[in-house]
Amino acid sequence: MATVVIAGAGQAGYQTAAGLRQDGFDGRVVLVGDEPGLPYQRPPLSKTYLSGHVTADGVRLRGQEFFADNGIELVTGHRITGIDRAARRVRLDSGDVDYDHLVLALGACNRPLPVPGADLPGVVGLRTVAEADVLRDRLSSVRDVVVVGAGFIGLEFASVARDAGVAVTVVEAKPRVLSRVVSEPTSEFFARLHSSRGVRLLLGTGVARVLGEERATGVETTDGSRIEADLVVVAIGVRPNTELAEQAGLAVDDGVVVDEHLRTCDPAISAIGDCARFPTPHADAPVRLESVQNAIDQARCVSASLTGNARAYAAVPWFWSDQGSAKLQIAGLTTGHDRTIVRGDVDEGRFSVFCYRGKRLLGAESVSRAADHMAVRRLLTAEAPLDPEQAADPSFDLKSYSRGR
Repeated sequence: MATVVIAGAGQAGYQTAAGLRQDGFDGRVVLVGDEPGLPYQRPPLSKTYLSGHVTADGVRLRGQEFFADNGIELVTGHRITGIDRAARRVRLDSGDVDYDHLVLALGACNRPLPVPGADLPGVVGLRTVAEADVLRDRLSSVRDVVVVGAGFIGLEFASVARDAGVAVTVVEAKPRVLSRVVSEPTSEFFARLHSSRGVRLLLGTGVARVLGEERATGVETTDGSRIEADLVVVAIGVRPNTELAEQAGLAVDDGVVVDEHLRTCDPAISAIGDCARFPTPHADAPVRLESVQNAIDQARCVSASLTGNARAYAAVPWFWSDQGSAKLQIAGLTTGHDRTIVRGDVDEGRFSVFCYRGKRLLGAESVSRAADHMAVRRLLTAEAPLDPEQAADPSFDLKSYSRGR
């Protein structure tokens, strides 16, 4: 009987296990995670879970009975310490498990803040449910928070904190918010949105050190300013968990390197989700993506491959972020665009930014315009053209056009 071991019990790992059973795999499935408890969703942690609108049960991907009913051996609270590729065996701190195929769904970890004082109590990241629990408890008692980083997580946390009546200062080293992930028009909109809600944005400046002795009491910025705070939230991105792959001699380049079928240089090992760097028709070079869509679609691709339906991975990337009353949805990979076209009304907070390189549509960023988002996803999936002139014409029926491609 064949055995598939899945290293990592996050969204990608869980979906691989579930997909194998859905696709008819009747061998042994072992799902290993280093966090205790049942697998859970991460996106709500910085949104509805943090705000208290969703409970711990609400973020769990499945109950215990699902894994028992589907014959999935769930091993949580245990860490894989090594991979023996020659013997096809993984070493756990609780014992060894042999595999016929190994799926690395190792995820990523918070990037640490590399300044003095960053290890003080009161300096917290936001990636795990344990960290979200700490922040949720603290939000009821703190008055002032400094958020380091103006990416998705930092701004989502800032939004929830403002809803809770907490004073928030966001410190961002780049000159604009969300600079790594969105175009200037979208970035400018979200900067105005958060400023209008009372968030203080300090852009183009970094944190030189965290203040305090026994506990964090604020930060000192690179321009010498001091900002008092009861809590410092670090949200400066993540780094892929690649140590196991490196130790096993697999190729690593800001992620575990895989081919179009998500296989590593060892055909008995795949890598998916946040830890994998893969080729895609939607970018000119291999990418590593941090999104639920990518985790789910790559898991489905691997489970299909392991059950005799191999195909190259070519799913259209898409992302979302809820911040205050605004819902941002992104279709495609817009990095490297040289032209933007706005449809809708930015002042009303209902618009889309279409991002082009030359005449090629790379993707679109939609704020509270779900129909635009779905239309662009259909166009990118079909590899259908959308001329800049069509996107710029407010009378052009984008929805009907996309459905006809």
